[in-house]
Amino acid sequence: MTTASITRPLSRFVRSWRRSAPGPLWLAVPLMLIVAIPVADYFLPPGIHLGHLLIVAPAVTSVVAGPRLTALIGGLAVASLVLAGTERGVLTTESVLVEFGSLAALSALLVIFALLRDRLWLELRRVRSVSDATQRVVLRPLPDRAGPVSIASEYRSAEADTRIGGDLYAVARASDSTRLVIGDVRGKGLASISDTAIMLGAFRAAAHRQSPLPELVSYLEGAVRWGLAEFSESSGSEADVGERFVTAVVVDIPDDEPVVRVISCGHPPPLLLRDATATPLIVPTPALPLGLGGLSDDSYVQATFPFAYGDRLLLYTDGVSETRDEQGTFYPLAERAAAWTDEAPGPLVQRITADLKTFAAGPLNDDMAMIVVQRDEAPDSPSKPPSQQVAHRDRHHPDASADGVVHSIGDRGGPPHGPGRPHVHPTGTGNNRRQAPKTVE
Repeated sequence: MTTASITRPLSRFVRSWRRSAPGPLWLAVPLMLIVAIPVADYFLPPGIHLGHLLIVAPAVTSVVAGPRLTALIGGLAVASLVLAGTERGVLTTESVLVEFGSLAALSALLVIFALLRDRLWLELRRVRSVSDATQRVVLRPLPDRAGPVSIASEYRSAEADTRIGGDLYAVARASDSTRLVIGDVRGKGLASISDTAIMLGAFRAAAHRQSPLPELVSYLEGAVRWGLAEFSESSGSEADVGERFVTAVVVDIPDDEPVVRVISCGHPPPLLLRDATATPLIVPTPALPLGLGGLSDDSYVQATFPFAYGDRLLLYTDGVSETRDEQGTFYPLAERAAAWTDEAPGPLVQRITADLKTFAAGPLNDDMAMIVVQRDEAPDSPSKPPSQQVAHRDRHHPDASADGVVHSIGDRGGPPHGPGRPHVHPTGTGNNRRQAPKTVE
């Protein structure tokens, strides 16, 4: 057991006591000592003297009060010692004079301690407020709704008293779609915030544009690689620039098509939740993590999966899927999520988070991020249960009919293109049809 593990709960207890305990309650303890000790001394035998216990009064006060009250209680304790010595006629004896000097000196030191502690707590409060504001700017809270989808999220940093670490997520609206990214920077905690800020800044700068998803991810690769190299050069750590990267999944959910387009850069696959099943959306041609794209000349290829009304999409980082129990078993995310597919995004995120804490052998030792996205019923569209057929237009797809419609989920004879069997556009842009601009929410 470390010193920090002992002092941190103690300091939290003291702070909570100071906030919750009413003034007369904690002030009664030192005042009772100041009154009781002279009275007890008067009745005790001459060989027993309790004056040295008066130091407890200013000591208790310095823990729960400020310097002014500590000085007041210390002064009352000194006066009580003088009264007790006068009552017994021993005020000028060597023993009482030593007690008097010790009590006065210790009371003065406790006043200085209370003054310095209050100053440090005020400074810590200011630093925390600045830190919280900065972290909220870097990792902005996700909206409850973006276009035709509802969103719920959860984020936990591995380091105490921090709101952001090595995991990241963000959402952006294009004119006719909602785009999300979830990622994991190499490393965790405060040491990875710089890389997190680079990745999120690049996504927010480009996601609202009308460029196809492969072009967006290509832009993210260039921006992340340049940003990581620049930061490493300015901080004097060029040696590890080749070891820094970001795994990510970037998804695009069009407003007028019941599909989701996915590009994976070395990240765990999202889960499609539907009818008590959790199906991993495994991209056939995943890319290297962002920041390492220079090692490969392959272009980014998106995979398209059905995403009907009422379906839910669970995006997560390895802080969720790689949490272990006491036996070292990984958290069965797909199995647990499949049992809660009828939950709305908010309750589903809360349920998985609570279950993850119960499953873990101890405190979560890695950053954790999770997003649940649900496609809601369009206001002017007829009701469609999630199990109905889904069709979208893509003239480049090999299964497209003469009118360019790709039929999925048992709509045609032959193998369906369900969540477990995605189709990939050879050009990477088959599903990005140009449309008239819509109002961006």
